[in-house]
Amino acid sequence: MPMNACFLSPFWHTEKLGCDPDEPSPRTPTMTPTSHRRKTRGFSLLELLVAMMIIAVLGTLGFKQYQKYSANARHLKAQDDLKIVAEGLDQYYLKNARYPDFGSYEAMVDANSPLVKENLIKIGMSSTDPFKQPYEGKSSRSMYELKSNGDPDRPEEFGPITRTPGQGQIIGSGPTEATPKADAPAADAGAKK
Repeated sequence: MPMNACFLSPFWHTEKLGCDPDEPSPRTPTMTPTSHRRKTRGFSLLELLVAMMIIAVLGTLGFKQYQKYSANARHLKAQDDLKIVAEGLDQYYLKNARYPDFGSYEAMVDANSPLVKENLIKIGMSSTDPFKQPYEGKSSRSMYELKSNGDPDRPEEFGPITRTPGQGQIIGSGPTEATPKADAPAADAGAKK
């Protein structure tokens, strides 16, 4: 094959050398979509799976903490509700030298209750606790007992709450209670200088 000038220089076409100026040079590279494509690097499937696994673990831990704090807030709300009704009953006792007779908690918080009529408890108190279980309660002339069953899903952490007359704190289980320590040495505290 004779050496053609078209092979040597694509810009120098002469018809004397046997080049056709309209014909592309065989040395000119053809343009294909893959020849000018940039090398872009994406995420591999393994990297995506690791990232999704980390997100799932963090989400699970966060959700469990949310559930715990939510249950604690509901337990505190149940304690507050029982405290409000107990204080209303105590106020009634101070005025009348006896507790009113109620057969149920619902009767205590009813709009026609003497506790509501005398503004000893607020109007519209719920008869169910924040865990969607009914409060239990009864009172007679000399005593009362109020009770919430606590969280049915976590009874060991947020168990039943019971309130009775003359009680300075709530009897029951839960992390929010203050339990006095009987074995704390009070005499030794004053002796240290």
